[in-house]
Parts: sequence; C-alpha cells; structure tokens
Amino acid sequence: MAKYTPQELANVLKDGLLSFPVTSFDAELQFDEENYRKHLAWQASFPVAGLFAAGGTGEGFSLTPAESERVVRAAVEEVGGTVPVLASAGGSTAQAVENARAAEAAGAEGILLLPPYLTEADQGGLIDHVSAVCQSTSLGVIIYNRANAIYKDTTVATLADRHENLIGFKDGVGDLEHDARVYAKLGDRLFYLGGLPTAETFALPLLQLGMSTYSSAMYNFVPQFALDFYQDVRNLDRVAVNKKLNDFVIPYLDIRDRAKGYAVSIVKGGLDAIGRSAGGVRPPLQNLAPQDLADLKSLIATVS
Repeated sequence: MAKYTPQELANVLKDGLLSFPVTSFDAELQFDEENYRKHLAWQASFPVAGLFAAGGTGEGFSLTPAESERVVRAAVEEVGGTVPVLASAGGSTAQAVENARAAEAAGAEGILLLPPYLTEADQGGLIDHVSAVCQSTSLGVIIYNRANAIYKDTTVATLADRHENLIGFKDGVGDLEHDARVYAKLGDRLFYLGGLPTAETFALPLLQLGMSTYSSAMYNFVPQFALDFYQDVRNLDRVAVNKKLNDFVIPYLDIRDRAKGYAVSIVKGGLDAIGRSAGGVRPPLQNLAPQDLADLKSLIATVS
C-alpha cells in the first residue's frame, strides 16, 4: 500500500532533487541485487526527494519485465521507508500496464511512463496509451515528453482532466515554447521536472518555465555536489551555478559527448572512479574507454 496519495507524492517530489540510480550488474551483466541495495542505501543517506528505480539511467530499457519488477522491489525494500521509490513503465501499452501493476504490487509510490516503443503515434493514440496506464494503477503517474511521445498542451490538459492520478510532466526535448504552453495551460495541476541529459545544464533557465526539479544522473556519484547545485538553482544564484557549470558540469559534458550512449555509461564510470562500482553497462551501450575514465576520475577529484 502506497504511503502517499498521488497529490501528496507530487508535493514531495516538486521541491527536491530527484535521483535516477544506476542498476548494478555483475561480471556477466546480471542484476547484482546486493550491490544495488548498497548503492541505494548510500543514495538515500542524502536528502534527496525521490528515487526512480529502473529508469533510463538505470538501463530500464535493457531489463526484462521480471528484472524490472525485481529491481523495483529491491529498491522499495531497501529504502522505501526513507525516500519515495518510483518505477518506470515502458514498451507497448500492454507492457506498460504490466509494469505499472507490478510496480504497485512491489510497493512503489509512483510511475514514470516512458515513450511507447518505436511506434509513431498521434495525440489520440497517446491519450489512449496514457489512459490505459493511469486506469491500471492507483499510483501517481508522470508522463515523459520525449522521442515519439510529444504531448501537446491540449493533450496534457485532456489527460489531467480525465485522470486524477496524473501528477507530473517530465520534459526530455527542451522545446521552450512547448514547455511554456504546457505550464501556462496546466499551472499547478501538475509538477514539472527536467529530463534532458545532463539536466543540470538546463536547470536554471527551465526553472523559469515552472520546472522546479529535475532528474540528476550525476547524483549517483557526486551526491553532495548535485544537491549543492540544485540548491544554487533554487536560490537563483546564477554566479554559483555558472561556476559549477564551468568547473565541473561542462567538462563532464565534454567527456560524455565523446561517444553515443555515454550519457548512461559515464554515470557508471563515475561510480568506478569513486570506488563504488556498479558493474558495466549492457549492450548496445559501451563502457567508457580507459582514457575517458581516467579523465573523468581526475575531474571528480576536483569536487570531492
């Protein structure tokens, strides 16, 4: 049974930094539950507002439905009493419904609904897709505006009117006009979170569009830096934000951009660099090259 109503969950999430932890794998790239639990316990020891298990940074796209359920259940059992745990739902509509139901059964507090797999969809189809998931669970649902799931402001408004448990809008595109339209139409009916990689880069300007929080991948390996950065954003401290961008975030982006897929790989590389390895990434992602890992380790040393 969820501890939070959907609206209570939204109120908790909207004013704090959000963690998207990696999923630990062993040498054979199988789920390493013991190491995963250790990582989550460390993550939850800092004042983070919510933890999203098996999300994009957690390589949820590579997990089977059974693995995803196991990952979510482990997260709930390990830290659910300390921080709200949310799960991801993705793939086909039927699979997303299955993910949502399994997450609720595992004790998760909410759902991040990922874009449907590959298929192009118009607004009517997206309404049906989201509605099926919202109707399948009593948990709060956050829609992810990205890839083949671009929700018009009118579509978001229709969904919000139909489903009280639709609580959030996550943006992974960065179309400022689109974001402004959504926030202007929906206002405080939803909460809004940034989901561009790497979210810190866009956090300050997006705050002006109503996005009071974001998904931090780097929180995985530099949690205090990530929390300090978020506080600078919320304080509208442009000088402090720009200093952290120049000193760490932008050099980090330069390493991230050396190969496709590094947005996830660099996070596991960061954990390797600080001696808290969560294993490698699953194909088709690739681990950081040795020089990239060495450069990342040197960079992390400047803020540790």
